[in-house]
Amino acid sequence: MPISVAILIPQFNFIINNIFLGHYSTEALAIASITGVYYLIFASIGFGLNNGLQTLISRRAGENRPDEIGKIFTQGVYISLCIAAVCMFLTYFITPFIFRSVIHNTENAEKAISFLHIRIWGLPFLYVYQLRNALLVGTNQSRYLVMGTLAEAAANVLFDYLLIFGNWGFPEMGFNGAAYASIIAEFTGMFVIFLIIHKKGITKRFSIFNSLKWDTKNTRLISSMSAPLVFQHAISIISWEIFYILIERNNSEAALAVSSTMRNIFGIFGSFTWAFAAASSSMVSNIIGQGQHDKVEHLIRSIVRLSTGMAIVVFIILNIAPRLFLSIYGQSEEFITVGIPVVRVISVAMILMSFSVVWVNAVTGTGNTKVSLLIEAATIVLY
Repeated sequence: MPISVAILIPQFNFIINNIFLGHYSTEALAIASITGVYYLIFASIGFGLNNGLQTLISRRAGENRPDEIGKIFTQGVYISLCIAAVCMFLTYFITPFIFRSVIHNTENAEKAISFLHIRIWGLPFLYVYQLRNALLVGTNQSRYLVMGTLAEAAANVLFDYLLIFGNWGFPEMGFNGAAYASIIAEFTGMFVIFLIIHKKGITKRFSIFNSLKWDTKNTRLISSMSAPLVFQHAISIISWEIFYILIERNNSEAALAVSSTMRNIFGIFGSFTWAFAAASSSMVSNIIGQGQHDKVEHLIRSIVRLSTGMAIVVFIILNIAPRLFLSIYGQSEEFITVGIPVVRVISVAMILMSFSVVWVNAVTGTGNTKVSLLIEAATIVLY
């Protein structure tokens, strides 16, 4: 459940941004679908690195080797900051050319580029924040995740309100205000988690940052474990970006706005499944580290039952009241009419995801990340 909250709060940040932007203008909500998923591509790269690191930390915890956890975590931070630098370079020098070439509406393309030039500065904070989550989950201290994520959510709501609309004397920044609000929120989440880890003695216990030198051996270990996961998550989200660009080129602003809200609904209710999947990866790795290989399949089946049960509850809720979820964006009746059948399709997808993602992450927990990459690649090709 703490992992659910940790995953859920960033999804709430996405939906809060879209709710504020929806009340600001339909155009802003439509553009947010393209920029939101673009940023999510890079966020998912960090998530892949986070999963690989979490597997290694869980294994070392199962083997009762706490000093190694600190070394692995420090190298993970170095790697994540290098990746963030590359992503920022791409956003400034490559992405504008791509967006101007593929986005049909020139004005929308320029607004998206302007937004991303601001938004991408939050990436280093997000990556370090994600790695601290890996440390807490991998060492079975996930209860501390809640504090950081709640702080992040509160900051996001406050600064969305202040910067998008220009309330309380702040400048009205409109669409770009959401970018600044998100950066502030990500820094806040990272800072609060850092304080918690320090105050609870976790930094000292696992020798975090005791050795700041570059460790080639652990860097190679993290890279070999995480690289397939990074590609796995990246190609998954890139397929969403292609989908949104195709919708935009169809000249349907309403359809693009609906698609953006579908990502929010999928993200919020999918958080429970992703939490069970993260638990599956960490717990499988931990019990393998303890040498209890015979308990792996029973553990996975137990997690699948919980995950699927939760997905069925979500399916029922979404199909009873789809209009309720769509109405919070402050859009027209046409928007709601177009969105309802899509909500129903999403609800079915969540049931399928509830068991498949748990099994894929269990494969990750065994350390065989190349297999999980092949599974994801086959799925995206079909998609």
